[in-house]
Amino acid sequence: MNPSHIPSNINYKKKSKLLVLSYGGNQPMEYSLPAEYLRVHSPSAEVQGHGVGAEVLQFGKRDVEIQQIVPVGNYAVQLHFDDGHNSGLYSWAYLYELSVEQAEKWQDYLARLAEAGQSRDADTQVIRLGN
Repeated sequence: MNPSHIPSNINYKKKSKLLVLSYGGNQPMEYSLPAEYLRVHSPSAEVQGHGVGAEVLQFGKRDVEIQQIVPVGNYAVQLHFDDGHNSGLYSWAYLYELSVEQAEKWQDYLARLAEAGQSRDADTQVIRLGN
């Protein structure tokens, strides 16, 4: 594990639903990750499945919030979301990956949602008429 990939500070901004990760080192960086983004990219088996291609698309999570952040040893945090999900352990390496690849991962997620006819909003389904 690269020591520069360990956050020096983690702060949750409840009003904006952003988890702010600060990284020290020679070139300090700060990343703001929306709760929804973290929820739909949870490292849990419930989301990731049990192997490549077994991922479970999460939808209807636009308004999800983080209720609690629990440190796990010196290597991860467990995020408790208000929809009851709390089984993913976000390692420092995975949080850093989510930070630096946020734009690409988010666009991929939005494309998969559209392809599946699902929505970020709860209790909403998208129906495409004609092509």
